[in-house]
Formats: sequence, C-alpha cells, structure tokens
Amino acid sequence: MVFSKKINVFYLIKIVFRISPVYASLILAQRIIKALIPSIQVFIVAQFINSVIEVVTLGNSIQTIYGPVAGIIATLAYLMISDKLIHFIQVKMLNEIREEYSLTLFYKKARLSYKHIEDSKIADLISRVTEKPEQEISEAYNHFTNFLGLIITVSSIAAILLTQVWWAALLLIAISIPLFWLAVKSGRANYEASREVSRLSREYQYLGEVLTGRESVEERYLFGYGTKINHVWFDRYERARKLLFKTELKWFAKMKLGGLVTSLLSLIMIIVLLPSVLSKAMSIGLFISLVNSTNNLVNRMTIDLTQTLDSLARNAEYAKDLQLFLDLDETAGAADATLSEEFRFETLEFVNVSFKYPNTQKMILQNMSFKIENSKHYAFVGLNGAGKTTITKLITGLYDEFEGAILINGKSIREYTQAQIKSMCAVAYQDFARYSISMKENIAIGDVNRFDDHEANLWNAIKALELEPLVERLPQGLDTYLGKIKKSGVDLSGGQWQRVALARFMINRGPLRILDEPTAALDPVSESRLYEKFEELCRGQTTIFISHRLSSIMLADEIFVMDQGRVVEQGAHAELMSNQGLYAQLYDSQRCWYQ
Repeated sequence: MVFSKKINVFYLIKIVFRISPVYASLILAQRIIKALIPSIQVFIVAQFINSVIEVVTLGNSIQTIYGPVAGIIATLAYLMISDKLIHFIQVKMLNEIREEYSLTLFYKKARLSYKHIEDSKIADLISRVTEKPEQEISEAYNHFTNFLGLIITVSSIAAILLTQVWWAALLLIAISIPLFWLAVKSGRANYEASREVSRLSREYQYLGEVLTGRESVEERYLFGYGTKINHVWFDRYERARKLLFKTELKWFAKMKLGGLVTSLLSLIMIIVLLPSVLSKAMSIGLFISLVNSTNNLVNRMTIDLTQTLDSLARNAEYAKDLQLFLDLDETAGAADATLSEEFRFETLEFVNVSFKYPNTQKMILQNMSFKIENSKHYAFVGLNGAGKTTITKLITGLYDEFEGAILINGKSIREYTQAQIKSMCAVAYQDFARYSISMKENIAIGDVNRFDDHEANLWNAIKALELEPLVERLPQGLDTYLGKIKKSGVDLSGGQWQRVALARFMINRGPLRILDEPTAALDPVSESRLYEKFEELCRGQTTIFISHRLSSIMLADEIFVMDQGRVVEQGAHAELMSNQGLYAQLYDSQRCWYQ
C-alpha cells in the first residue's frame, strides 16, 4: 500500500475529530472559553479596583464591589472546575483513540512486507510510531488547542491595548513572532535527537531485559556477565540521555533569551500606558488590570507558548514518521487467516530461483531448481549458511523478490493469496514461540479455524509428542497458564516448550509439512527418534526435513544436498553414499553421533 495523502499535525487533529468528535469538541470549547477569560478579567478587575477607589475616596456604597467580586470568583471557579473536568474528558478521548487507531496501526504492522521486519532502521521507525500512538495523537490535539487558546488570549489582550495605545498592541504581536520561530525550531531539533535516541533505547532496553529477565537467568548466574553487560547498558543509556539533554539545553537557553526580551515588554507597557492614566484617558483600574494581564501574558509566552510550540513541532515530526510508516509497502493478505477448507497440494517446484536479501549483495540461492511431489518425504541438508532456511521463507511467501519461478501445482506462487499459502504450509521452526497463554491455547492456535472444536486432534498431538505426563501434572491440566505473566502460571523446561511447539505444528492441517531444524537443541539420538515418530505420523503426507544433521535424513525419499546456495547432489541415502560426494563426507563426519 502507498499512502498518498500528505500527513501533518492537522492530519492528527482530524483523526481525533473522526474517532472522538464529542470529547474533541468539548475540549476545544473549553480551550476557547479559557482563552477569553484573561481579557474578560481585565474589565472585571478594572471595575473592582475602580469601585474600591470610589468607595474609599467618594464614599460610594460598598455594594458596588459585590458585582466585580462575584465576577472574579466565577471566573476563578470556572478555571478550577473546568481544568479538572477537562482532564477526565482527555482520558476518555485517549481511550477512544487507543481503541481504534492503535488497532489500525497494529493491522498495518501485521501487513508489512517481511523485509521491513528484518531492517534495523525500519524497526526503529516502527518503535517510534507504534509504541504509544494514541498518546502522540492525543497530545498533538491538546497542544494544538493550547496553541489556539494562546493565540486567542494574545489577540484579545492586543485588541484591548489597541483601543488604548495602538502601537503597544503591535509591539506585543511583534515580540511574539521570534518566540514562535524559536519554539518550532526547538521542537524539530528535539524530535530529531529522539530519532537517534530510539535506536540507543532499543539497545539498552534489550540489555536491561538480559540483566533482569528470566530467559537468561541461568547463563547470567553461571557466566557472571552481569557487571560487564551493566557497563554496556549504562553506556547506551547515558549516550541517549546526554544526547537529549544537550539538545534540550541548547534550545532552552535560546528560549530563555527570547523570554528575557519579552519580559522587557512588561516594563515598556507600564511606561507606554502611564501617560494615558495621568491624562485620565484611562482609569487607574484599567491601567493596573492591563499591566497585570500583560505581565501574566508575558510569563505565559515565555513558558506555555514556547513549550506548546516546541511540542507541536515534535508532533509534526512524529506525523512525518507516521507517514513514512504508513507508506511502507505491504504484503496483500498478510494478516488474513488460513482458509477454512483444506488446500489441495500436488507439486512444488523451484525453477532457476536466485535470491538475495534486501539491501545486501550476497546471493543466498543461485539458479536453484528442484521439484517436490505429493505424498513423498524430502530433505534439504548442508552446512550452516547453505541457504536451507531461506528456502522455507520463499515457500511460505515471506519474500517474493526472487528471480526465476516458484510453482505450486504448476502455477506461480505470486498468483496465490497469502491465505492460500498459509493453508498449504505447516511449519515447525527452530526458533519457536513460547506463548504465555494456557496449555490448550498454546497448541490449539496451530489451527485457528478449529480453535474451539478439535479436542480429539489436540489429544492426538499431545500423545504423539508424549506430553500426557506433563498435562497430568499441571494444576489445571490443559487450562493451566504457561509462563510467568500470571501468578498461577507454570514455566516449562526448554525440551517441554519444544514439544508443545511441535504439538502445535502437528494439529495444523497444512498438506505441505516443513520441519526447519525444530529439534536442533536435542541430542542427535533423541532427534533421530523424534523424526522417526514424525515419519510415522506424516505417512501419506508431503514432508520437508531441513537439517545440517543427518540422523533422520535416511528416512527421506529424496535428499537435496546444498552448498553455496545450490543443489549439488540429490538422491536417496544409499545412492548418495555410493557417490562418495559431499553428502557422504557429511554423513561420515557425523556417524559417531548415531552409533
């Protein structure tokens, strides 16, 4: 997908009004009313001061003060109550944005082309954009309405000044312009620094998990690397902190310098307005009220205005990142579920396929050709780096930037939907996932279309992987949560987690069953026994074993021997051994593992 629309801060504001129009309108109304109160207070305070002077000097009734006092109390009460109420409204608005737009970005992320997932720069971009999108969007709206309120306040005070000393109003506006510019530049610089910080923060957050997480506790204790890793963590953290601090300090100094210039405006206003008071063209009350309001306004321009514009500039940079993220190309149907009906598989063929990973020059596969037929067992063997796992990524449609042709049932793989390809393949990976959900759910997600309706298949997989004793020992049986997210959760050993992952693979109905070194952590003899069990369970189905260990490969009908991204030998075990080629060398080097 290419997102053609220009994205900026106003796009973020439109999102708020589209998702939460009621709360957005309430916040906007409150900001406008609040912005008008300082100019209203100018007249109320002026009337109060004049009334007090008249009571003291002319002996007027004290009741003339009641009206202005009531006005002052009413405006102060509104400011206090509305601020508390608006906080509640902001939380409600934030939740509505989180519910809808965070989900939108989640689906976008799920549909991204796989090449972006393995790109570190894109990973940094994704981290910045998707970490707290609802907060970024909500803050952009709040900063915009704050800025609008400041504009209204400045304009209304300037309008009052205009009726007294017209050029004083122009001076107020002229002094504001440099502050606007400095604040915008500051925001851009701070967000640019945060782009670099996002890379460093991903590093120190990962190292923090290494230092404190459960996954690495055994090695952390055994090797005693905590102190060394802690120094690296501290280095990354300090580099990130210093980078942000240096940037913020630089622009803070510039903003304070601009604020100092603006503060002189208060003194200028007193000097400018004083002749009008002396000539009685302006009442003492209005003079004091205007001077006080101007002082308050100068303080707000020095602090609130600069912070608001700084934040808006950061929001604008976030909007640019958001556009880059939304413009990332997608894989059509990547987020689609598998088909409910079974996929009919006949053949899979690679015809002169060459492939290199994006942004690299090394060819991983070079003019590779082979053919897989229904109901047979195949194996790909070779040393690490020969390109075996890359074949799996191409078969499952994770990458389509290859040369040559990949044919499924005689038709190009590019003509199939992602749902169809997912329905064709059942894959057991070496780096399997460990889900902190119930034991039943951990296995059942292997076939989401029958998630709540395959009790028999689930138990068949449990029996096949010899998990029955484990299930019997769990406190709530299949309903026991695994992992340590829940207090009652039970953690498993590495071997037990591996068997759970393989059970998940077993209940998947994909007719092309691929085992990509899922048992690499087992010893060779245990691996051989498990592969023999798979061969028995998958009889009559099409299987592909991918391994650099050869204990189970003898079971395959045909073996493809890979080297340097090419198939250099193929045939059955006995045939390849008699050829005395690369396969025979590999097998002889591992023979002692199986005897």
